Amino acid sequence: MTVLNKKQMSEEDIKLNYITPAIQVSWSDHITMETKITDGQINIKGNMVARNKPKYADYMLYLNDGKPIAIVEAKDNNHSVSFGLQQAMTYAQMMDLPFAYSSNGDAFYEHDFLTGKERQISLNEFPTQQELFSRYYSEIHDGQGISENEKKIVEQPYYSSQSTYPPRYYQRNAVNRTVEAIARGQERLLLVMATGTGKTYTAFQIVYRLLKAGMKKRILYLADRNILVDQSILQDFAPLEKTIYKVDFSDKECLKNIASHEVNFALYHQMVGQNDEEHFRQIPAGYFDLIIVDECHRGSAKEDSNWRKVLEYFNVATQIGMTATPKESEKVSNIDYFGEPVYTYSLKQGIEDGFLAPFKVISLTTNIGDGWRPYKGQLDINGEPIPDRIYNNRDYDYNIIIEDRINQVADEITAYLKSTDRMQKTIVFCANENHAELMRIALTNLNADMCEKNPDYVVRITGSDIYGKSKLDYFISVSSEYPVIATTSELLSTGADCKMTKLIVLDKNIESMTTFKQIIGRGTRIREKEGKTHFVVMDFRDVTKLFADPDWDGPIEQDEGFKHKGTEDHPRTPYSDDPGGVIPIDPTKLAAPIVDKDGCRVKIINKRVSVYDVDGKLLREEDIIDYTRTNIKGEYASLSDFIRKWKASDKKKAIEDAFAEMGIDLAALKADQGMSDVDDFDFICYVAYGKKPLTRAERANNVKKRDFFSKYSGDARAVLEILLDKYMNQGITEVEDIKVLSLSDFADYGKPAKIVKLFGGKSQYEQAVSEMEECIYAEVN
Repeated sequence: MTVLNKKQMSEEDIKLNYITPAIQVSWSDHITMETKITDGQINIKGNMVARNKPKYADYMLYLNDGKPIAIVEAKDNNHSVSFGLQQAMTYAQMMDLPFAYSSNGDAFYEHDFLTGKERQISLNEFPTQQELFSRYYSEIHDGQGISENEKKIVEQPYYSSQSTYPPRYYQRNAVNRTVEAIARGQERLLLVMATGTGKTYTAFQIVYRLLKAGMKKRILYLADRNILVDQSILQDFAPLEKTIYKVDFSDKECLKNIASHEVNFALYHQMVGQNDEEHFRQIPAGYFDLIIVDECHRGSAKEDSNWRKVLEYFNVATQIGMTATPKESEKVSNIDYFGEPVYTYSLKQGIEDGFLAPFKVISLTTNIGDGWRPYKGQLDINGEPIPDRIYNNRDYDYNIIIEDRINQVADEITAYLKSTDRMQKTIVFCANENHAELMRIALTNLNADMCEKNPDYVVRITGSDIYGKSKLDYFISVSSEYPVIATTSELLSTGADCKMTKLIVLDKNIESMTTFKQIIGRGTRIREKEGKTHFVVMDFRDVTKLFADPDWDGPIEQDEGFKHKGTEDHPRTPYSDDPGGVIPIDPTKLAAPIVDKDGCRVKIINKRVSVYDVDGKLLREEDIIDYTRTNIKGEYASLSDFIRKWKASDKKKAIEDAFAEMGIDLAALKADQGMSDVDDFDFICYVAYGKKPLTRAERANNVKKRDFFSKYSGDARAVLEILLDKYMNQGITEVEDIKVLSLSDFADYGKPAKIVKLFGGKSQYEQAVSEMEECIYAEVN
């Protein structure tokens, strides 16, 4: 038997023969190999979408099922012992681990994040589980070791079942940091996690572990919208359903039910009641020992809000604020109340890891975007004079209604859906409820064929629309096709779990960074199996300028000018939740002038497609045709160069694959341009070099005119004629693949082996196909 030298071994051989045995001496369990950390970032390139490779850890070591403590990266023996250490350190920092190791089979190299020191360890001296446990807790507690409370919570596993996915690394980080901070006595905690990253699931695991460890017994989950409560109870908190009660003070048994359930869900306004009834005071102030505050950037962030009274009344309870967008301004502060975040997982991190969907932006400009002024004495549709001033995007649908502008916006939305997928879930954010209704009508009329199939194709879903709100659950459902388009004002801007949203339309003025982030968050969820990998933002009001603001996904810092209640007022900050000078006026209440099409004609004068990186930095602005043209000319210097390479290519599929590498899906692009019947060759020549395209049918007819088939007879000719029909209907790559002969179209002529014999053999068959291709692409006089 030949024994390989270490230098000849692969990385897998090194792991099998040296690293794994060395670790398993002291880690018989609580070890996983090839542990997937991320899903791999999704990239938008041209008109194609592709994932990067996921990140995997060679070895993950755990104190128990829920507490990883170290990571080990392996390399083959042609690398140094420490070669993989930086990779291990990167993964360890992501996963909140105190120890990182690398090995090439000769020894281990350790980085200790607690001390900042590194050292080499022999193969037979790899630290035991108990050693790492002691080093970790001794270091973070100045030599005092772990407390009993911490030990209880660290040893408590996560909830798991066949229907519950294990926590992702960042969710585990958030849970572990939170429960361990509570075990150490911290009473106010803030968790900041981007929309779509599973805040509610994280909250469930926190509650589950604290309950099972006996550290918390009476829990209140607070939210400000019914949908947030119902979603949480039915979905993430379902495993605790027998211990859950939804607080309802109109129920005579309410207080009794609160006392008989471990987890109580409640709405702020129910706790406060109407006319400041303060129902919450019926419950003893010290009753709850844990309060979860969902979407805490809203009411509870404001010091003088009615909702804050609830939290201050139950101030002996541990309180956890959860949000994707903490508010920090001169008047509002989450940090002031909850403290610095114990953990933050941003939209940027979520997109980089492949857990959140990337997006591109289509910015559209109208001819009246910068200003429109009525002519002297102009009347609105009601015969009332229109106040003479210059109106712009800040006014439309707030202070004045331009009917043709609404129609043009609806027309652009419809055109986009028709060119991509008319059944993709779409949210249109409008100025107010009246605007949402006018937009619903315009979209209904432009999509009458779809509304004929199902009248819920377009629905207004707003706070006062009883019918629309009844359709909300169907809109956010992954399995329900309808409604497809939802027009809204505020209701869908936050909280609603719209997993399948592929198009977000911005047709309202947004100057609050908090609101902007929440709205963008409506599209960030990924449902790869259902075809949701990315989304598009269509912007009619230049709202996406906020991507350029430093606050976009930047660090969360308390505003230095923040003042507690009782101090003097300060001017508005540019991106506070106040409109900042944009007063959203309801036209139904103030009788805003309505201008019909004859009074103001509107057209789209500019359309720009932008792709941003995860920092919100502009990567490129592109029109897909321009993008395609640029890439073609970069690959083929001239038309003659392209034609020469096309004809010289044995398999045209290779050229199609080359375009895919550039991020260009020719079939999708042709469909988008209404040119699906055009040959790839002609489409490329048309886009890049301005050559008039021929359809495949025209090229096939030219082959027949040239009498190409006359040199063949009988079944061989019939086979070629079928192949030409295949080309005409589906394209040249279908003809080139010999597997085409297995299709039922050729069944009358036998199996592929028999068919090629009609031509004298496989090489002669391929020669005949090649000659037909030459005839297809011969120049036409």
